[in-house]
Amino acid sequence: MAKQQVSERFQVQKVASISVAHLVHDVYTSFLNTVLPLLIEKFAMSLTLAGGLNLVLRIPSLLNPVIGIVADRIPVKWFIILTPAISAVGMGLLGLAPNIAMVIVLLFVVGLSSSFFHVPAPVLVRNVSGNRLGKGMSWYMLGGEAARTLGPLLIVAAVGLWGFAGIWKLIPFALLATIGLFFIFRHSSNTMVRKASGKRETGGATIWSYTRRLMPVLVCIAGVTFFQSMMKSALTGFLTVYLTGGGFSFSLAGILFAVFQFAGAASVLLTGTWSDRVGRIRMLQVASVTSPVFMWLFVTLGPYWVVPLLLLLGFTIFSTTPVILALLQEAGRERPSYINGLYMTMSFFTGAAALVLVGWLGDWYGLETTYKITAYVGLGMIPFVLLLRRFTR
Repeated sequence: MAKQQVSERFQVQKVASISVAHLVHDVYTSFLNTVLPLLIEKFAMSLTLAGGLNLVLRIPSLLNPVIGIVADRIPVKWFIILTPAISAVGMGLLGLAPNIAMVIVLLFVVGLSSSFFHVPAPVLVRNVSGNRLGKGMSWYMLGGEAARTLGPLLIVAAVGLWGFAGIWKLIPFALLATIGLFFIFRHSSNTMVRKASGKRETGGATIWSYTRRLMPVLVCIAGVTFFQSMMKSALTGFLTVYLTGGGFSFSLAGILFAVFQFAGAASVLLTGTWSDRVGRIRMLQVASVTSPVFMWLFVTLGPYWVVPLLLLLGFTIFSTTPVILALLQEAGRERPSYINGLYMTMSFFTGAAALVLVGWLGDWYGLETTYKITAYVGLGMIPFVLLLRRFTR
């Protein structure tokens, strides 16, 4: 078969298909943070243990670099097709889990499925985005953030209709979606499933030498990710717990969580595209300054400010992801799935560690004080963004 070249044209249908797959998958994985108050009540968990459940979900991320190496060599469309159904089954059975041990097993399986989806997917986006990589990453991330907007609404409605034990009834919708994804991707060309270019550009460089060359960029991105993760994890992991503890009902807390995620969806749609025009680093600079300020205001101002501040927080906190994905795909052209695997591992584990730390702080000092602490910690992003400008010139 003749070697195919990556088109410079932005292929709308193919990028949209990958975004839809992202939407289907992440709708189900977004359930955990919304139902966390129900799991805490059912199993009498502490906030520290509750935060640890997200760590279990992310443990399979240790395999991300290995998955990335494999994905640079073989077709991966089956990962995109099958993983939404696998993740839906795992999350749908949470309400039937008889004990914490079974919850941990289910979350581990879902985490493994999630890794097999998220590592190769951005590389497929790169292959079909042409010279509009930022726009492609925005479309891709829109699927994920839209899922985290719809997911809380869907699970709140399901609990209201069937109770927590009845959320397994949502599984068939994912199975139907998987069948649809099969028909979308079954005739995918090599461009959709191969590595980013027809041959290696590393000149035979080893994985280690390649990693060492990109280490300054990775360290800077790790710094940005960690300090931002304290705020992001506090909101994505404990927002419903924080709101219900402040007097909001479970249903209203779930709706407000969806508002926060909706702002994130709008952010990822716009900011990656904007970064194609104004620059990746400039977008990161804006987020590093504004998100800690909005976090502080969210905690200190009264309940009438909850909705506007959640919108601002969602927009600024989620704005960095498509920008970082595009930046990494540009910096790591030779082994795109591998570099994305490293980033996903780093991102998942910094987020999980932040969740456990936020849970521990919440147990000792209360979530309100913890949220204030994360606002101060978030300022640590600024020096790493400034260093990143130096290493990406």
